[in-house]
Amino acid sequence: MRPLLSRFAFLLFLLPFLSFQGRIPLEKRALFDGMTFQGWEGDTTKTWRIVDGMLVGGSLEETVPHNDFLVTDREYGDFILTLKIRLRGQEGFINSGIQFHSQRLADPAYEMTGYQADWGEGYWASLYDESRRNKTLIAPDSTQVLKWIKKGEWNDYKIHAEKGRIQLFINGHQTVDYKEPDSMIPQSGLISLQIHGGGKAEVAIKDIFIEELNQKNR
Repeated sequence: MRPLLSRFAFLLFLLPFLSFQGRIPLEKRALFDGMTFQGWEGDTTKTWRIVDGMLVGGSLEETVPHNDFLVTDREYGDFILTLKIRLRGQEGFINSGIQFHSQRLADPAYEMTGYQADWGEGYWASLYDESRRNKTLIAPDSTQVLKWIKKGEWNDYKIHAEKGRIQLFINGHQTVDYKEPDSMIPQSGLISLQIHGGGKAEVAIKDIFIEELNQKNR
């Protein structure tokens, strides 16, 4: 009987780990292959391009006329998304961000509505509600976040969206922990990369990986 009891005890030991919060993590996978726009849609003739394994949007020579988004071709629910982002600019409004749990608008067709992990002067690593509530939902301490970011250089951005809770991290530091109070706000949707209009600005993004979080067993 001892081997049977030993196996039973081992299963009891494993149970908390197998059922941690009921989550079944799926395989972490790349959202960008570094060479093509496969899995993405948007203005890939002028606004967005691929340069040396990076997705690049905007221009340092010409003012970006309006917000523009490079959008995934499928929707995502709960996930952990990681990427590297670099924002540079010459003049005007220099801003970018990562939309998620979002949808395209019909008018104007280039705009999106939903959450945005913001990136730019005055908005570094904050959570904005694009074309919906049109406001910053939560922002980090402005003095503290400036110690964590690298302006004009590469930064590691992480978005953890799960069961209405949104956490943002920049270079390993948590900047936002937000719980959505409105049950009517969608917790799934498209992911997209933004270059904001109104400035001579260029955003580059690379090493985009997503881990979807299976909620079925919760």
